[in-house]
Amino acid sequence: MNATTKFAGFTLGLAAVFGIALGVGALVGPEPAEPAGHDEHETMAAPSADLPGGLLVTDQGYTLALDQPDTTTAAPTPVRFRILGADGTPVTNYETSHDKDLHLIVVRRDMAGFQHVHPALDQTGTWSVPLNLSKAGDYRVFADFVPAGGPNLTLGADLRVAGDYDVRPLPTPAATARVGEYTVTLDGDVTPGAASAVTLSVSRDGTPVTDLQPYLGAYGHLVALRAADLAYLHVHPDGVPGDGVTEPGPGIDFVVNAPSAGDYRLFLDFKHDGVVRTAEFTVRVTAPATDPAPASTPEEHGEPGHGH
Repeated sequence: MNATTKFAGFTLGLAAVFGIALGVGALVGPEPAEPAGHDEHETMAAPSADLPGGLLVTDQGYTLALDQPDTTTAAPTPVRFRILGADGTPVTNYETSHDKDLHLIVVRRDMAGFQHVHPALDQTGTWSVPLNLSKAGDYRVFADFVPAGGPNLTLGADLRVAGDYDVRPLPTPAATARVGEYTVTLDGDVTPGAASAVTLSVSRDGTPVTDLQPYLGAYGHLVALRAADLAYLHVHPDGVPGDGVTEPGPGIDFVVNAPSAGDYRLFLDFKHDGVVRTAEFTVRVTAPATDPAPASTPEEHGEPGHGH
């Protein structure tokens, strides 16, 4: 066979294959086209609007920027940070929320060393506050604030304190907590995914405290953190001092929104005799029991005795 004959045979074979491919394509149909403007970045889901606070360092154009995310053990340790806007410039104007322009919550990741402080803001937009970082470990810093004309946000960032990290186990769930001569009792069940009413009652040496002092616009301030990831929950007090209805103790009412089942740590700040004290609780949130689905009969699946 000469070269021309070989080439002609190759050409006929290629045409046959191409024709078969066209036939299969006609039966199956063309490949779906990518939507206009679609790229790999757009396939990533946007953060959920229901995402608990404190899990993000940047949210809705605002960023929590620590001047030094690494430090060494000391007490007190000055900590400085800024809230940056979408353009990267520090935010200098805030709306007052719970009597303060910004609340800073600091806790080690094993839930030890809780601190609730209120930094000072300078003209450059830098916040500063001394913290007790005498114990080494990984801390989570939460900034709870409302920028002027903006949303209510809670941003979170990690603060690493060098040294030997003595990790503590999460305290077991309990309905009472002791703070010196004070006892705080927790009453109420927290249901995941629902607004749950709880009452924290304060007594001193067995006597109910009925003269609590206002603190941050209420008779108590409650912070709730999910133990698994330190998600920061929004907790709302029920009533305000001086409204003619809310009593100054012994009970302080709150509405807690827990997004999921699991262990949570609750920190109650209350003021009495001019001193702010913190009671700490571990709460186990469980999903409510549901009635089991009724067993299906064979007739519901077609042929008698037929199963899947």
